[in-house]
Amino acid sequence: MGPATTDAPTSASPSTPPPTRHGTKELLLDAARRNMRQYGMLVALALIVVLFQIWTDGVLLLPNNVTNLVLQNSYILVLGIGMMIVIISGHIDLSVGSLAAFVSAAAAVMMVEHDVPWVLALVLSLAIGALAGAWQGFWIAYVGIPSFIVTLAGMLLFRGGTQILLGSRSLGPFPEGFQKIATGYLPEIGPVTNYHNLTLLMGFALLAFALWQEVRDRRRQQKYELDVLPKNLFIAKCAALSAAVLAFTLTLASYRGAPVVLLLLAALLVGFGFVMRNAVVGRHVYALGGNQAAAKLSGVKDKRVTFLVFVNMGVLAALAGVVYAARLNAGVPQAGVNFELEAIAAAFIGGASMSGGVGTVFGAIIGGLVLGVLNNGMSLVGIGSDYQQVIKGLVLLAAVGFDVWNKRKVGS
Repeated sequence: MGPATTDAPTSASPSTPPPTRHGTKELLLDAARRNMRQYGMLVALALIVVLFQIWTDGVLLLPNNVTNLVLQNSYILVLGIGMMIVIISGHIDLSVGSLAAFVSAAAAVMMVEHDVPWVLALVLSLAIGALAGAWQGFWIAYVGIPSFIVTLAGMLLFRGGTQILLGSRSLGPFPEGFQKIATGYLPEIGPVTNYHNLTLLMGFALLAFALWQEVRDRRRQQKYELDVLPKNLFIAKCAALSAAVLAFTLTLASYRGAPVVLLLLAALLVGFGFVMRNAVVGRHVYALGGNQAAAKLSGVKDKRVTFLVFVNMGVLAALAGVVYAARLNAGVPQAGVNFELEAIAAAFIGGASMSGGVGTVFGAIIGGLVLGVLNNGMSLVGIGSDYQQVIKGLVLLAAVGFDVWNKRKVGS
């Protein structure tokens, strides 16, 4: 199979016939089937953007609206990353919205009522999230209670804790530094131009890194004689990636530059993407979700991995709560309502499988953006919130249905 996947022609031998046109066609079809889950939602996101860009007479992709899309959906994207990892491990977490609300309330009490410096309040908030995740992870991993039950109990517990801390009041405002976590922008540097210079530099650096990684991964796959995309498709993929990154960069740079929370999301995407692809613990999470019994026989410490997955989810839920509170500039008792449903939907729309063991961090971002663009686009064209819920439900059902259909086709 290896020689048929390389770009350069290879010398044929009696035992290894050269690839034929039929073989190349089969290779293309096989590559399409393997990448359908990964790129299907990316294509769907592009189509949704084009649809609403036309429907809104160009308002959707105005620089200020694109920035608002990032700010409005940042906390859901943070939760989506953590939820994707939880689902890959074969579990679910119903408590993340209530935990985000509880942490935002705790941060508000610390800063407003007790004058705790905002940096210390931020650290303590993340620590609270880690402790909450450890609490739930203990019951799930070491006691053996199903995650659905434990996190359902956690949802009630943390929602009640939020009400105890805040009652019916809102606490604010917060220090300016804390607010900038969700509403700040990168500073201006360099000469005065029509664009935000630092955003341009970071966008070009991101593009160079992404292209380098694509080339490196392709060469590594070829080195080990694994299947790769044909050269023409690989070039088209890189061209599409370049166009998307450049368009996004120029759009942000033509307004106020990149928001601070976007850098936070980029750091999470790169960091967790690396861990899930390359680190031992990431491979163990996939193995555990794919087949727990086989993973245990292979030496995977399933209890510890599950425990760490929920600790990580607790920290990310706390971070989402902090971002949400910073955006509102207040701790409110209604925070986090339905956040867990949005995060779960983002993960499944982004390619997660109900059976576990499948999904990517990048897919969670794509799923969250699909929901965000749908919300924003439907609001711009005047679709009511009731119909918005119906449409988002149908999108989720279609995504999971596509996953089931795709697995049946691959299996056959």
